[in-house]
Amino acid sequence: MKFLLIEDNYELANAICARMRSDGHVVDHADKIFDAIEYSQIGEYDLILLDVMLPDGDGREFLKHHRARNRSTPVIVLTARSQVSDRISLLDLGADDYVTKPFDHAELEARCRAALRRNSGTSQSITVLADVAFDPVAGSLKVGDSTIKLRNKELRIFELLINAPQQIFSKQKLFDRLFSYDDDVSENAIEVYIGRLRKHLVGSQLSISTHRSLGYRLDHD
Repeated sequence: MKFLLIEDNYELANAICARMRSDGHVVDHADKIFDAIEYSQIGEYDLILLDVMLPDGDGREFLKHHRARNRSTPVIVLTARSQVSDRISLLDLGADDYVTKPFDHAELEARCRAALRRNSGTSQSITVLADVAFDPVAGSLKVGDSTIKLRNKELRIFELLINAPQQIFSKQKLFDRLFSYDDDVSENAIEVYIGRLRKHLVGSQLSISTHRSLGYRLDHD
């Protein structure tokens, strides 16, 4: 998954980025509302983590701008404000959830997973398609009686494919969802990860097809 973190406390931001990236997520970080709006206009994100108190204004302004553009990306607010009225106003503005600082990173991760499930319309983390069960939390595929542990980038590509079967994903789109703006990686890396996933799916009813000049699609028998 690709996250946008909007947070001006660099110690906290670095800790969140490190934790999320260790789980295989891609994280872009903005420390101002102006930069966050620019990121959100040119990038596509699965989830946004939003601080309220920012150097160039209130995070609510970003939230208003984001929802005014009819963006449905889940937004979890990181706030030091504990008053009920503050939390209600954030939810009324379009926040999907909030976490009060200081927070435990495990709780933040759990709330992220819950927000992503709600946004995709599922209540459970495990996705079953044909004879394959995918568990993004455990980072594994179950094909028949075999459980395969996926590497981080394999995991994130397969997560995209299985959540939209029959949809063709271009190499550029997969690249944009897998890497942040700071990563110095060639698009050819996508071919490597697709090749690994195809090997994992051998013997299953799922396969990844290549569509020349278009991209890749997850198919099932």
